[in-house]
Amino acid sequence: MPALDPAATADVPEMPAPRVREFTAHSIGGGLALLLGLLGLGATVALLATASAVSAPGPKAGLIVGGIVVFLAAVISLRGLNTVSPGEARVVQLFGRYRGTIRQDGLRWVNPFTSRTRISTRVRNHETAVLKVNDAYGNPIELAAVVVWKVQDTAQATFEVDDFTEFVATQTETAVRHIAIEYPYDAHDEDGLSLRGNAEEITEKLAVELQARVEAAGVQVVESRFTHLAYAPEIASAMLQRQQAGAVVAARRQIVDGAVGMVEAALGRIAEADIVELDEERKAAMVSNLMVVLCGDRAPQPVLNTGTLYQ
Repeated sequence: MPALDPAATADVPEMPAPRVREFTAHSIGGGLALLLGLLGLGATVALLATASAVSAPGPKAGLIVGGIVVFLAAVISLRGLNTVSPGEARVVQLFGRYRGTIRQDGLRWVNPFTSRTRISTRVRNHETAVLKVNDAYGNPIELAAVVVWKVQDTAQATFEVDDFTEFVATQTETAVRHIAIEYPYDAHDEDGLSLRGNAEEITEKLAVELQARVEAAGVQVVESRFTHLAYAPEIASAMLQRQQAGAVVAARRQIVDGAVGMVEAALGRIAEADIVELDEERKAAMVSNLMVVLCGDRAPQPVLNTGTLYQ
C-alpha cells in the first residue's frame, strides 16, 4: 500500500474513525460437528421408528420426545457449519454484535445462533467510465482510470459503509476528477507536472488520494492507472495544431543550434589551417551563406560569382 503523502491528501475530506476493526472469530473444524449431526439424524429416525413399533403409551411418548430432542440438537449442530472457500471470509454476528471474521478456508463450525455474512477478499478491478472534465488550464479533456483493489478489513467493509463496492466506485470517480482539475493536460512550463507528460507521478498521486478516500471502508488499493486520456473532441483539432506547431518550433531550434555549431567549427578550422584570410565582411557573407544552406528546408541553388565580393 502506498504511503500517504500529506500534501497529496490535503484536499481529501477527513473520514470518521472506524468503530470496529476485524479480528478472528472463534471457530473449530467442522468435521466432528458434521458427523455428530448426521448421527443425530440417524438416531432420530431410529427413535421414531421404535416409537411406532411400541404400543405402550408411556414408552412411546418418551421415544417420540427423545427423537424430537435429538433431532433439534442435530439441526442446531448442523446449522453451525460453514464452508469457507479460498478468497472469501465470513463475518460473524451474534444478536447484532460483531463476533469476528472467519478467514480460514474449509469446513468450520461456529456458534449456531450466529449469523454469517459472506464477503469476497479477492482482488477486483473497477474501471470508470470516460469522464469529461476541465484540466488546470480550463481545457475540456476526457479521461478514464482502472483501479485494482481488495477488501483488507472485512469488519469495516461490512459495518462502516452501506455498500463498499459502490463506495469504491464513487470515490474512484471523485479522485479522478480531482486529479484532473489539479494538473494540465500539457504543461506550458517545462518544470510543471502534466497529465500526459508525467503519467507515473500523476497515477501515484491518484493511488495515494484514492487510498485515503477508501481506507474507511477497509479497502486496500493495489494499483491505479489511467486507461484513457485525450482532449475533448471540440478542441482536439486546435490542440493538435498547437502540438504540431510546438514540434516544428522545437525542430527548427535544434536545426539552428546545430547550424551555428557547424559554422563556428568551419570558421575555426579555416583560421587554424590558414587557408584564407577573411575580414569581417567576408566572414559575415560566409556565415550567411552557410546558415542559408544548413537551415533551409530546400536544396540550395548555387550561383557562380565571376567577380569579387566588392564588385
